[in-house]
Amino acid sequence: MKFKHTLILFLLVTSIIFAQDKSSISGIIKDASNGETLFGASIYLKDTSIGVLSNEYGFYSLTAPKGNYTLVISYLGYTDVEQEINLTEDQKFDVELKINSTQLEEVVITSSDSEEVNIKKPQMSVLKLNASTIKQVPVVLGEVDILKTIVMLPGVTNNGEGSSGFNVRGGAVDQNLVLLDEAIIYNTSHVFGFFSVFNADAIKDLKLYKGGIPAKFGGRVSSVLDVRQKDGNNKEFKLTGGVGLISSRLAIEAPIVKDKGSFIVAGRTSYANIFLEFMEEDFGVNFYDLNLKGNYSLNENNKLYLSGYFGRDDMRFSDSFQNSYGNLSGNLRWNHIFNEKLFSNLSLIYSEYDYEFELNLFEFVWNSSIKNYNVKYDLMYYANEAIKLNFGANIISYDFNPGIISPTSSNSSVNYFELDQKRAFEAAFYISAEQKLSEQFSLEYGLRFSLFNRLGGQAIATYENDLPVVYNSQLGVYETGNIIGETIYSKSEKIATFNNLEPRLAMALQLNESSSVKAGFSRTAQYIHLLSNTTNVTPLDVWTPSGEFIKPQLSNQYSFGYFKNFNDKMFSLEIETYYKTIDNRIDYIDGADLIGNNYIEGEILNGEARAYGLEFLLRKTAGKFTGWFAYTLAKAEQRTLGGNAGGPGINDGNWYNSAYDRTHDFSITAAYRLNPKWSFGANFVFQTGRPVTYPNGQYSYEGLSIASYTDRNSERLPAYNRLDVSATYTPNKRPNKRWKGEWVFGIYNAYDRKNAAAISFGQNTETGVNEATRTAIFGIVPSASYNFKF
Repeated sequence: MKFKHTLILFLLVTSIIFAQDKSSISGIIKDASNGETLFGASIYLKDTSIGVLSNEYGFYSLTAPKGNYTLVISYLGYTDVEQEINLTEDQKFDVELKINSTQLEEVVITSSDSEEVNIKKPQMSVLKLNASTIKQVPVVLGEVDILKTIVMLPGVTNNGEGSSGFNVRGGAVDQNLVLLDEAIIYNTSHVFGFFSVFNADAIKDLKLYKGGIPAKFGGRVSSVLDVRQKDGNNKEFKLTGGVGLISSRLAIEAPIVKDKGSFIVAGRTSYANIFLEFMEEDFGVNFYDLNLKGNYSLNENNKLYLSGYFGRDDMRFSDSFQNSYGNLSGNLRWNHIFNEKLFSNLSLIYSEYDYEFELNLFEFVWNSSIKNYNVKYDLMYYANEAIKLNFGANIISYDFNPGIISPTSSNSSVNYFELDQKRAFEAAFYISAEQKLSEQFSLEYGLRFSLFNRLGGQAIATYENDLPVVYNSQLGVYETGNIIGETIYSKSEKIATFNNLEPRLAMALQLNESSSVKAGFSRTAQYIHLLSNTTNVTPLDVWTPSGEFIKPQLSNQYSFGYFKNFNDKMFSLEIETYYKTIDNRIDYIDGADLIGNNYIEGEILNGEARAYGLEFLLRKTAGKFTGWFAYTLAKAEQRTLGGNAGGPGINDGNWYNSAYDRTHDFSITAAYRLNPKWSFGANFVFQTGRPVTYPNGQYSYEGLSIASYTDRNSERLPAYNRLDVSATYTPNKRPNKRWKGEWVFGIYNAYDRKNAAAISFGQNTETGVNEATRTAIFGIVPSASYNFKF
């Protein structure tokens, strides 16, 4: 209650200071065809500098001196609305925008909320995509894929074909916070990275924050991917879907009560097993996912949302091995409008990722999981025409299950074994402001305070000399320290406590009507870690909290950029440079054993990382021909000293390439609309090869042949490149016809490049000669799919 009274007093004082002889207009911006709220619509008073963008739920609020104005509402691809208003008192004005039929149906990519605000808004290092844009990009096996599209943008890479997740500005996969309707998604892939968990038919839009992360987000040090699901059509029944070579999808959306509530149900499944069985292959693979969302307006000031996601993968390799893994999430949200200036959102969120591995030969099953319960309360206060405040709180409770081994029969030789279950609690409070200091200069600044408690309920090993890792000078290797006892913590005790202040700052200086320069700084903290000694995420990887031996990762990122629109905003140019440091970045000792290990601290060393680079993005966003050219010149390095463990550290304590370093990365993405029936797409990508560690010799020791290796990540795989093309045919396109279909034909890797996913070394058993073997996942892959709407 004390906090509530303080908040009310603060807002009251602020209102008195800024609201003298002024009034506000507020409302919700929606799509007239389906009732979907529009995020990032531009609302401004004509012939003034007073303007604002609609938030994630379509809400806007403008404050201005009392008088007569022309209110203009615009959104890319929609017809502008102009309304004469007499702003003599606070008032509400909801708007439904109509799609501009004179423009192309495709919604183009935009790197901020609108082309004009991109120049004026201080926030930088943000990429925004609409699902319609993603559907134009050719992808493997004809399946539309969000993650495969964002890696075509500057500063974003992955580890090649068949890899999970994505890497941002030299960061690891676990350093990305991925949100689906605010719920955390811990594994973003199906079939080990061939597909992502995001069904484009259910997605409205997404934002990727590469730097300058707003204060309302925290918990990761590299990026935030904020994905929003569609609300569902509240005007009429709609059916969309598609049939592809190995998977199909179907989405149904309809009103619950017309103009007051709606729902969407979207499902997707694969049927690759049918073809594998026909080919008499001794393995199987299958996945499905289901997106659910409903919303209902209780009245003009209160709206409820309920959304969920369920996804699962099942794989079988002969009769001896099978596994499954999946995500589950749910979110209950309440939007409340206090008045014309204050908007709030309360969310109750549950997320879970689990993995199951069954080995029939030894008759046992392995289970692991991570669960979290999340409460968020975010408020937006539109103080006046120059200041907007965002503030709120976030509480997360974590349950970590690193692994449970259970026998599957009474004859099994494997006994029941359970790794220590772990618990943690994370809380954060934030406040940020967007402030326009003059016509040319604006700021966005904020502060986030985060608190993390590693909770008890388990035993923590005690090591000799308090060293979980020691250096064996005779063998020249690091080893797990000597365990001399255990300290048992009850559930009421705390094993470790951390807290951090995380300031954020961004500024924009408008040089003229078409260009600006921006600068930003952000400090972020990450308290949970993904344990993996491979460059790709695998379902077996487990999450672990910070504690006595594993410290939180802390990152500082500095960025500077130049932004320009030209040719009547048909083209835009973005150039950004950045420098990022990360403290307490863990790396693994040689031969680290991470699976089924209760004492994981004995396999890792704490180090530091840094990344810096230059990003270039040129876009064409109007006309029959649209697309973008992206180029990144970057460096990502890591240094891991021996510290208290002694010894030289990894790579003799020198900086070495991180596994995610890509010196050069450029891509070209293009779409061309020939006529109403035919459109074409293409993308080309080139990346410097991924850093790897190769053997450089071998020696014999007591009859064994032992390999020696180069410095860590001192070699590289061959450069990666490929070309994809697609053609879309829309027959009998009549505006009044309810059933609308299209055929999409594509060729992935059109010139059949055998890109190396890995290079392995071994000895030929017949000749005794050492050989290197290149493993490539894809050659040329044609695809065809039929998409429909009703």
